[in-house]
Amino acid sequence: MRITNYRSFMIHALFLSLTMSFIDVNTVAPAMLIESGATTFHLGLLTAIMVGFGSFMQLLFATFIMGFKHRKPALLGGIYLRVAALASLGIFLRNLGGPATWKIWLILFLITVFSFSGAWANIAYTDILGSTIEKPLRKKLLTQKQLITSIGLIISSVVVKLVLSYLSYPDSYSLLFLMASFLLLLATSGFWMLKEGERPEHKRQSLKEKLGMFAYAIKGDRNIRLYLVLVNTSGIILSTLPFLVVLANQRYGFDGGRTGTFLLFQLSGSLFATILTNLFSKGQRYRPLLFLFIFLGVSTPLIALFLVATPLLYPLVFLLGGATSALYHILTVGILLEISNNENRPIYFGIGGAGALMNILYPMLAGFLLPSLGFPLVFIITSCYMLLGVYAAKHLNCDTFK
Repeated sequence: MRITNYRSFMIHALFLSLTMSFIDVNTVAPAMLIESGATTFHLGLLTAIMVGFGSFMQLLFATFIMGFKHRKPALLGGIYLRVAALASLGIFLRNLGGPATWKIWLILFLITVFSFSGAWANIAYTDILGSTIEKPLRKKLLTQKQLITSIGLIISSVVVKLVLSYLSYPDSYSLLFLMASFLLLLATSGFWMLKEGERPEHKRQSLKEKLGMFAYAIKGDRNIRLYLVLVNTSGIILSTLPFLVVLANQRYGFDGGRTGTFLLFQLSGSLFATILTNLFSKGQRYRPLLFLFIFLGVSTPLIALFLVATPLLYPLVFLLGGATSALYHILTVGILLEISNNENRPIYFGIGGAGALMNILYPMLAGFLLPSLGFPLVFIITSCYMLLGVYAAKHLNCDTFK
């Protein structure tokens, strides 16, 4: 079962990596929404939906999935709903005509369905991973998965650059989303091989009792509280990255080819960081990687302010942002797996997702303030705030943080 499931996760990672470049939250999705006539407020809402609200919904979804005897049907159902949302977005974009406010809200609704169904699937995904992959293999799987993902994303980013360079809005984005829905459908082939094994019987609990378990976990475990400090401070780098595209578009104007270049640099940074993590990380010790992640996150907005005046150098910001994002995804999943166990894992992942409230509040606040305060002040405040994550990085304490 262990080998079969390991291969299942790798197959899914490969096809998913070919999918996600086509609706990348940091480059493609913001550029698409801006070309649809959106304001920075709409962009902030898009980022809040894709980065923050999707994770927040994991708390509610976890209360349901905890009661399922088998998680695999929930996993497949969530992915199929994502496929339907992407296909609908691709079809509607091709037939919507010119920009209009109601079209922006329709796009945001479909992206909401895509994001929320992904949050549902992610709870089942991580629970199956944690319960069927032995602890010594987890970091190896996560790092190799990130490596496969980075390579696949690089390949698909070249396709994105070509499509955005040679096709105009909305045909370019319509094609990207239709391709993404097909590849995501293929990604489910890996999960048809998953074997869960038998789970112990648990007594049925009311919603109030399940929510009480979340409160009890937060109260009783200092590590999960420190994790929440980390994702609500340094973790907002994920909500900051989409605004780098807006900064470039305000300075240079819209260009689909340039958006493709940003994506290619971002994914190259992700691949580079993943390779270095795989080569130089010792055992499962996460603390050095945490400090590196925070340093890169704090630096990214500040470097963007310096390089935006030089169009040839500005893509380097996305190289840095891609490396930061890759480290975040390796660390957050890995830390939650280490501080949880088979019984409380859905609870911890629900807390981890729902507790990242700043990834909801920050993009909406930034989108509202940017027209009046400007990018320099907002980005400087953002970097100073992210420094607070150092406290969590210093004090997280379990076997893998020595």
